[in-house]
Parts: sequence; C-alpha cells; structure tokens
Amino acid sequence: MWTAHGIRIIPGPSALWFDAAGKRLPPPLFPGFDTLATLQHLASTGHGYSWFILNQRIIAKEFALSGSEQNPDLTGKSVRKTLSRVLPGAITPVGIFQQKGADFVTAADLPELVRRMNTLTGDGLLDAARLAHEIEARDREIANSFTKDAQIAAIRNARTYLGDKLVRVTKPHCILDPKAGPLIAVRLCVLTRKTLGGLQTDLCARVLQANGQPLGNVFAAGEVAGFGGGGMHGYRSLEGTFLGGCLFSGRTAGRAAAEAVDSARRR
Repeated sequence: MWTAHGIRIIPGPSALWFDAAGKRLPPPLFPGFDTLATLQHLASTGHGYSWFILNQRIIAKEFALSGSEQNPDLTGKSVRKTLSRVLPGAITPVGIFQQKGADFVTAADLPELVRRMNTLTGDGLLDAARLAHEIEARDREIANSFTKDAQIAAIRNARTYLGDKLVRVTKPHCILDPKAGPLIAVRLCVLTRKTLGGLQTDLCARVLQANGQPLGNVFAAGEVAGFGGGGMHGYRSLEGTFLGGCLFSGRTAGRAAAEAVDSARRR
C-alpha cells in the first residue's frame, strides 16, 4: 500500500521459523512468543531477513495481519464475516498476500519451495537437504505424545484453551503432509512498527527540556511519554497492557494540569 512499508503478521505458534541460512530458531523463539529475544537472535546472524515455513492448513487458521485495512470483518463490525474466520480457507486479505505478496513463496514440494526461496533472495543460502532434515525431524515428533520438541508442546498447550483451539491454533500435524499443502514460505524482515516515547516527563507528567527543567505548562501522557517502551511497564512491555498506561499517565497529567491552573488562579 505504501512504498518501503511493510505489514506485521500476527501468527499462531505452528509455523517453523528459520534464519536466512536455513537454521531453525532455538526455543522459545517461536512465532508469537518472545519477540524481543527473537530480534536479538536474528540480529546476531548477520542477515536482514528470516523465514517462516508452513503449509496451507496453518496459514488458513493461524495467520492474521495487523491493521484496519487487513481486517475488514472487524473494522466493518460484521458478525457474519468475523464468524467466517472459523471456516476453511484463508481470510481474504491473507489470501491476497499469499497470491501477490512479494515475500510469499508457494510450492507443491520442499525442493521446489527452496529453489523459489533462493531465487527470491538471490543469495543461494538455503540447502534443500538441510531444510528437509530439520522439518522431517520435527514432523516425526508429532506422533510422540511425550515429545521433547518444545514448539509442538507449546502448540498442544495452546489448544487447551477452547478459543485458540477453535479459531487460532491448528491441530498438530506434519508440515510436509501433502493433504495440508501446498507448502508456503514467508520472508520476514525486521520492521519498525511504532516508536514509544520521545518526551521526557517528571512524576507529574510535565514535559522536561534537555536541561531537565519543565517546559512551561506542557504535560504529556500515553505512548508519547514513553510509558510502554521502558517506562512504567519496563523494557519488555506487552501491547495488551498499553491501555492501562494511557489511563494512569493521563490521570496523572490531568491532575497536575488542574493543580497548575488552580495555582495560577490563586496567584
């Protein structure tokens, strides 16, 4: 939609995540898990991208795209379209990305998928035999009720919650199962989605200048005051907790501003 922009995938836990050279990311760096640790790991590889490898069954149930344009059922408040998420087949925006997205690769078998992945990047880093070894080793663990594959254990655990079982997490199965195909690879690049902070404030929510002194009667609250990215929620804050930070810092700023007005009136 916009030049040099990207879209954020909100994945379920079933896709396999590989670095640019085709090495599976170590636990617990699974899709949808510890994003900050994953970024640190990927940065250490020396490559600017990584890969999801999955199949049609997984993408149809577990992929969602961030943004109002990519979720017309929710933004349009359509109950019928929202309920259709539980039906077979990828949600329309995901299907469009799969068909036309520059970073989506589809193939009937793994050798062809790897060939197309290497063609897309142009660097030839991936070896089909190595990827086959990784994926087949993972697939063998599906039949093991006591598997030590942490990702499969995480998938099974996620499905103990009925909501995830119905609409979010697909039943554990072999990635290379032809009945679940075709195979899909998605090239992932690091994306700056938003910034948090920028204005330094004191405990009364007053905006501070570079010299540490208040900038007149200027107050700040919410994300602009950095409550999420290292503020009251700490370095590893979760987006689901941001509303509380908005309310708390907004209350602090509002009370301080009202007190400043009262003080000015008294003078």
